[in-house]
Amino acid sequence: MFSRVGLSIGATYCDVGCGSGLAAQLAANIGARVFGLDASDSLLKIARERVPHGDFRLGEMEELPFPDRTFELVTGFNAFQYAANPARALAEAKRVAKPGGKVVVMTWGRPEGMEAATLVGALKPLLPPPPPGAPGPFALSDENALRAFAAQGGLEPAEIADVGCTWTYPDLETALRGLGSSGVAIRAQEYSSEDAVNRAHTAALIPFRQADGSYQIAASYRWLIAHV
Repeated sequence: MFSRVGLSIGATYCDVGCGSGLAAQLAANIGARVFGLDASDSLLKIARERVPHGDFRLGEMEELPFPDRTFELVTGFNAFQYAANPARALAEAKRVAKPGGKVVVMTWGRPEGMEAATLVGALKPLLPPPPPGAPGPFALSDENALRAFAAQGGLEPAEIADVGCTWTYPDLETALRGLGSSGVAIRAQEYSSEDAVNRAHTAALIPFRQADGSYQIAASYRWLIAHV
C-alpha cells in the first residue's frame, strides 16, 4: 500500500489506531516522518521501541491530537470500524490530512469462506453485547459499503485492492499468545477471562493444525485509497 500511494522520504505520515507500530516501522524504514495514535498505552510502548523517533500519542480516533492539514498520508489499518463513532473517526482523519493528501481505510476482506473469520467469531460469546447499531468487524468489508463510508466522510474514493496473507504459528502456545494480543481479544479477556479466550481460540484453531504441529490460517484484507 505504501508503494501504491508513493510514500517517500520526508513525507508526513499518521497511522490511526497504530497498535504496536508495525506499519509505522515500515513507513519509517522508507524515510517518512512517522506519527501514530492508539488507545492502548502498552501497545504504544512497543511502537516507541520500534520507532524511537516517531511521535506516538495516547487517545481516541474520534479526537486526534494533531493540527489541521498536517499529514500527506493518514491510514487506519483495521481501525475505523472499531471506533465508537466510525464516521467521526474518519472525519478526524480527513481533518488532519493535507489538501491533496490521501486517507487509506484498510479492513477485513469478505468474511464468507475466510478461515480467519472463524477465529474472530469465536470470541463473540466472550464479549459484552454491542450497543445498538454497532458496525461490527466486517461492516466495511463490502466494496459498496467501503466506498460509501469514504464518500460520506467527504473523501473521494479511488482504488480498492484486496490482499491475502497466511497467519503462521509454529505451535499452539505461540498462536494463543499472538491471537490473544489483539484489541478484541484483550477486551474479551477483560469481560470474561484470559483462560476463556485461550479455550475459545484453542477450539477454533483445531481445523488449522498442520502435521508438524504448526498452524496456518488464511486471512484476507481490503483497502481503499481516498483522496482529500
